[in-house]
Amino acid sequence: MPDAVPSARILDFFRDGFEHTAWRLETRREYAADQDTEEYQQFLQGVAPPLEDGGPWFTNARAQTADGRRIERVRLVDEPATDNQRYLLATTPSNLAAGEDIRYLHRSTAAACGFADEGDFWLFDSRVLARFNWTDADRRMELTTDPEQVLRACQVRDAAWHYAVRYEDFTGRVPSPM
Repeated sequence: MPDAVPSARILDFFRDGFEHTAWRLETRREYAADQDTEEYQQFLQGVAPPLEDGGPWFTNARAQTADGRRIERVRLVDEPATDNQRYLLATTPSNLAAGEDIRYLHRSTAAACGFADEGDFWLFDSRVLARFNWTDADRRMELTTDPEQVLRACQVRDAAWHYAVRYEDFTGRVPSPM
């Protein structure tokens, strides 16, 4: 297993890097990758994002989930939600249509459980922990199989999944993302 995957190869890793489960915790209030898009700027002006299904991520997610693999996420949301969190809520139907299972949790609940400050990560097959490093010039996904770090990620995953609610239930409890 490599120690890091360069940004240009991350989608390849998602095709071949796990056998059963890819699980993500999203803790950030803002994501530059979203904010740098025209779609995000239009969202801020009140234009609903279109359902996306043909991009590389969605094509891969459909293939992975059709093959029996699970791609799951828990997204933390502030009260009130930030603009970027509202944007992610508005774009979630595209991920769900591709086979992902995305659930939501208020940051205050995550804080009460002790994992609001864990930072974003992916956990693959409960064996490989991945964190993105976008601060260095060589943007990459850093991987580790360190037992203590992987165990902590598994504990966070289990707690987050327990308390998080499905997208449909969460959006029924919060104001419209638009």
